[in-house]
Amino acid sequence: MPRDAVLLARVRAGDDRALSAVYDQHADLVFGLARRVTRDEQLARDITQEVFTYLWELPDRVDLNRGSLRAYLAVVTHRRAVDEIRRSERRARTEAAAPPVEVEDGPETGVVDAAAREWCRNRLAAGLAQLPAEQRAAVELAYFDGLTYQQVARALGIPEGTAKSRLRLAMTKLRTLLGDEMRTAI
Repeated sequence: MPRDAVLLARVRAGDDRALSAVYDQHADLVFGLARRVTRDEQLARDITQEVFTYLWELPDRVDLNRGSLRAYLAVVTHRRAVDEIRRSERRARTEAAAPPVEVEDGPETGVVDAAAREWCRNRLAAGLAQLPAEQRAAVELAYFDGLTYQQVARALGIPEGTAKSRLRLAMTKLRTLLGDEMRTAI
């Protein structure tokens, strides 16, 4: 516990070597727990990154009077992993509930599809225009330029956790703005 207090104080002071020491000490626990809950190695890596980014950005949330740093990281990891599972289950339910797209054979099909695609492009552009500039930039880099979270973060000069947050917020807002309209158009 005293070692936790010293490391946490250094993290609060902005010492990235202290964060590195915390990572070295607890990354196996965080990754293992995330992988066990999600059963997805890549998702577990992302959650591990998020947990340590969260600790770096909000170290004051840790209360060593309530438990060890290890216990805190385990709780945050478990919550993030469960949230990810719930999100993916919600996505799967939404996709399963969406009516299948029927495409008819015939010469007019290409024209209708092209018109629908153009309409969707225009609506998407209008939706993107409604996003705050920092969210729009993150979406454009990730979805139009094909960059990963890490690459988006580097390109914008922000922490990876912030890049992920901006993308999540942007996608939530776009779903709200375009959800029903886009589904019916497609």
